[in-house]
Amino acid sequence: LRRGEASFFLHPGEKLESGVQNMFVLGEEDGLLVRAREAFEDHKAGDRWMILGPCEYVPPVQVEIVERRQAIALDENEGIYVRDIRSGKVRSVKGRCYMLEPYEELWTKDLPASVEQLLAEFDASTVKGAKRDKSRLISFRVPHNAAVQIYDFKAKTARIVFGPELVLLEPDEHFTQLSLSGGKPKTPNQIRSLVLYLGPNFMRDIITVETSDHARLSLTLSYNWYFDVDRSDAASAAKIFSVPDFVGDSCKAIASRVRGSVAQVPFDLFHRESAKIIRSSVFGKDEHGHVREKFIFEANKLVITSIDIQSVEPVDQKTRDSLQKSVQLAIEITTKSQEATARHEAERREQEARGRLERQKIADEAEAEKARTNLLQLQASSAAVESTGQAKAEAQARAEAAEIEGSASVKQARLKADATNIESQASLEQTKARQEAEIEHRKAIDELEISKAQKLAEIESNKFKSVVTAIGPNTLKSIAQAGPEMQAKLLSGLGVKSLLITDGNSPINLFNTANGLVGANGVVPK
Repeated sequence: LRRGEASFFLHPGEKLESGVQNMFVLGEEDGLLVRAREAFEDHKAGDRWMILGPCEYVPPVQVEIVERRQAIALDENEGIYVRDIRSGKVRSVKGRCYMLEPYEELWTKDLPASVEQLLAEFDASTVKGAKRDKSRLISFRVPHNAAVQIYDFKAKTARIVFGPELVLLEPDEHFTQLSLSGGKPKTPNQIRSLVLYLGPNFMRDIITVETSDHARLSLTLSYNWYFDVDRSDAASAAKIFSVPDFVGDSCKAIASRVRGSVAQVPFDLFHRESAKIIRSSVFGKDEHGHVREKFIFEANKLVITSIDIQSVEPVDQKTRDSLQKSVQLAIEITTKSQEATARHEAERREQEARGRLERQKIADEAEAEKARTNLLQLQASSAAVESTGQAKAEAQARAEAAEIEGSASVKQARLKADATNIESQASLEQTKARQEAEIEHRKAIDELEISKAQKLAEIESNKFKSVVTAIGPNTLKSIAQAGPEMQAKLLSGLGVKSLLITDGNSPINLFNTANGLVGANGVVPK
């Protein structure tokens, strides 16, 4: 092995193996699967291992490159099939970025051509004409209100998936393909599908029946149906796939019941009561004799809820012509009968209207005579009232005038008495108010005089107290010890006109003395 950059010459007997080769530059998602040609380091001849990037790799001469691989990015709903080449075990890898191990390879899952076609029809994202990547995990979107059965041939078990759901097939799983009857009348193996719709839906069929009088008829019937399945119960869910062709089996079962019932009645009766006969034959009757509401196939939980008779046609041309003539004749008879009935009904209504009109005329005349009698009675009463009414009105007027005059006199006397009473009450209240005002005025004057006398006494008392305080005890003492003249001067100098000083032990008559101090009217001289 020579690495570049380098230049050299080949030695005798040497040659370049595969020429000049480039170095392998591996990214983060790249890898090389290599195999040892001979014993090399820890590897034995034939060992395989992976060289993972990012790196640059130049294989030694003891190693050969098997293939270059890249990591496969898978979404949550995507996957691949991987097989271990040593054990042959196949497994699925989903929802992650995966790099194959050295002893692993992609495994291709083959499906029947019919299944491949059905998958392409259901997958709207598939480009027309594009082939499926068989190493990719097979995915199938189960529609709403539908079911798909998937069988595992390795575990020998089946699982039912109800839509809407995304199905991913494991390596050993396959779809259960349905082959249903189709067309009118029903023919087997006309419809192929991977999905079993649960309904409600309808299917149509054409059956041939024969009446008891050998009239052959072709009936076009339409059935409404649905599957009564409990999705939480695995046993109940498995029953809906227990009948491979539920369309053909149900149509055959219903047709046999209809043929048996129609064969027991004549054509005329069947022509009149075809709906009742067919419904009772399919649904049966309960213990009360009433037709049941539905017909249940217990094998696969298919429920028939109603039957619509779309057409009834004779198979034989002669019978068809006879039926057409009888129908036309029946229509003519019915039309004539209806016309006669309508004519009789019109005549009856006309006679009834005339009778009602005559009765109404008689009743109106009787009412007119009665009204005329009442008018004459009223006129007589009016004349009598008119003759006696004037005298009665005059007497009544005089009586009412006298009554009004008396009432006015009484009312006037009552009003005069009330006025006199009001005047006396007003005079009394005025005198009482005047006396109360005088009393209040006198009382207020007396209170003012008392207050005045009290305030004057307080003033004189305060004045005397102030004078005594101003003279002082020593001055009083000197006055008491001095002679009468000196005392008079001192007192006149002090503004005191008279003074009496005692020891409090000798009684003194103050009545005459107080007359000089207080005036004749009780007013103290200023």
